[in-house]
Amino acid sequence: MAAAAKRVYHHPMRSKTNGYVFALLAIVIFSIQDGISKHLGAIYPPVFVAMIRYWAFAGFAAAIAARAPGGFAATAVTRKPLIQLLRGVLLPVQIVVVITSFTIVGLAHSQAILAATPLFVALLSMPLLGERVGWRRWSAIAVGLLGVLLILRPEDGSFDLNFLLPLAAAVMFAFYVITTRLASREDSAMTSFFYTGIVGAFAISLVGPFFWATLSGADWVWMVLLCITGTSSHYFLIRAYDMLDAAAVQPLTYLQLVFASIMGVTIFGETLTTGMIIGSVLVVAAGIFTLWREHVVGRQKSRLPPR
Repeated sequence: MAAAAKRVYHHPMRSKTNGYVFALLAIVIFSIQDGISKHLGAIYPPVFVAMIRYWAFAGFAAAIAARAPGGFAATAVTRKPLIQLLRGVLLPVQIVVVITSFTIVGLAHSQAILAATPLFVALLSMPLLGERVGWRRWSAIAVGLLGVLLILRPEDGSFDLNFLLPLAAAVMFAFYVITTRLASREDSAMTSFFYTGIVGAFAISLVGPFFWATLSGADWVWMVLLCITGTSSHYFLIRAYDMLDAAAVQPLTYLQLVFASIMGVTIFGETLTTGMIIGSVLVVAAGIFTLWREHVVGRQKSRLPPR
């Protein structure tokens, strides 16, 4: 009896530990995926690279949906069809912009600007979701945007228009997060995941074939690895969210910036400027605080009695 009680007592802790392991695995694999995307995007059209990657992702989403309770029939039912279609189109477009940004701007600089996504989500949540943002989050947003400005400002004081690529990608992903939240009010997470894969694959397949390219023998290996990392990273992330709150997982995603900087410098010969390093610290700190405040406010609202 004592042994059984001990096993039951420690089970939540083991589950939480496994959740962190899955989250870290997902982040490491996402970083590897970004490096492969940069390599392939420098040789082949980013739309083509994103399309092949999305086909693998769609197959993964379909397989997950087939195993869900009720199968395809239940998973495909949505009360927010227009929002699901919008989400499905937004993500592949954002991925194409991200791959292009990795190639032109670099891994480290791109991820530094993409780290500001939670700040844009907080800004957009006011007009689009009707959420109220208090002075604490406003302060964090201001600090984070100052960090973005430091990242965007090169050492010589000029402004590189190419930096608009990761900035646009961050804003697009913020819109994707907002539409996901809107969809979650009526649809399950599994339904949203299904439409992300299927609609996205269909949308990019309307454009991708016009950019078709012939892969060399070695690059087929990289493309297969890209597809494997693309599906496995999402799998581990799903498992992490099964075991941990979003508030615990999301701050860990900033490690992707660290990994991207290491890969950018050591593998692709990128240079980290002082402004970028300071700006990244400000953006990450502001982003983590914003996510924490959203979690706190959400918990406070859940405790309020129904009106």
